[in-house]
Amino acid sequence: MNIKFFIGPMSKNVVDSIIEFQKSTNHKIGLIPSRRQIEYNGGYCNNWTTKQFSIYAKDIKLKRDHSGPGQGYIDDDGYESLKFDSKYMDIIHIDPWKKYPSYNNGLKWTIEMIKFCVNINPKIEFEIGTEQSIRPFKASELDKLVLDLKQNLNSLEFNQIKYLVIQSGTSLSSTYNTGIYDQEKLISMIQIAKKHNLKSKEHNGDYIPEKLIREKMKLGLDSINIAPEFGLIETQTYLDEIKSSNILNRLWEICYNSNRWKKWVNKNFDPLNEKVQLIKICGHYVLSSKEFQNEVKFHFPNIDSKIKSRIKSKLNSLCN
Repeated sequence: MNIKFFIGPMSKNVVDSIIEFQKSTNHKIGLIPSRRQIEYNGGYCNNWTTKQFSIYAKDIKLKRDHSGPGQGYIDDDGYESLKFDSKYMDIIHIDPWKKYPSYNNGLKWTIEMIKFCVNINPKIEFEIGTEQSIRPFKASELDKLVLDLKQNLNSLEFNQIKYLVIQSGTSLSSTYNTGIYDQEKLISMIQIAKKHNLKSKEHNGDYIPEKLIREKMKLGLDSINIAPEFGLIETQTYLDEIKSSNILNRLWEICYNSNRWKKWVNKNFDPLNEKVQLIKICGHYVLSSKEFQNEVKFHFPNIDSKIKSRIKSKLNSLCN
């Protein structure tokens, strides 16, 4: 069965909701942990390691999102992470493009990373390319990437490539999708994927109308990633429940001190006067912290069921 929606594991509640939703429906959902969310030595999502996460979510298709150099907390080559991904993930998104945006360097790293992973696990599958906000591609360049990989990998390695990241103008900033939809580009890139018998996959499907997602899928898009939007569902539930200014201010302090909001805002953002927006941007990053658990969540003992209900409602809306 083709998986249409791949969701970021923004929190344990998101993961639990997807596990429960998949069990109770006929819909398959994938999980796409980034290296900061889930990593071999732990991440911000429930502090899970790669191995722990793979055991916990054993019935869900797991795809490492944005593997590669400079994609974790430290500026590394990504190979230590890949060792564990090759053992415990189903699919790995090979993405050296953030650190190596030039075509030749990105190609070289893609080849070497794929070979490394297949050597550890011949059954591991791959997604290639990257999102527009990291490194824009033209359709002709994507075509060349697939052809160059075919030429430089053996058939066993190349045949493990299953997904091609396509770009049609999605980009995230704060809690908005700031991209400009380019239908012509979408169609041309989907054609490249079909030409090479790969599944087309778009990133950053957050905060766009579900009607547009359905339109893209009617045009041939196979699947789409959605991540921060699911984190916002949980954060917004807390904001709806918090009636005390003291608790709200403490939540803001925890978020502010995390510094996780900085990558999502422009230089004109005022964290002191836009407290609620700052919480919306980075609330999901702090959900597993002891400070949040002891000083915020402690006040809302029944909130998890409300959060999961809202997450499942969104999943239901997407899938039906």
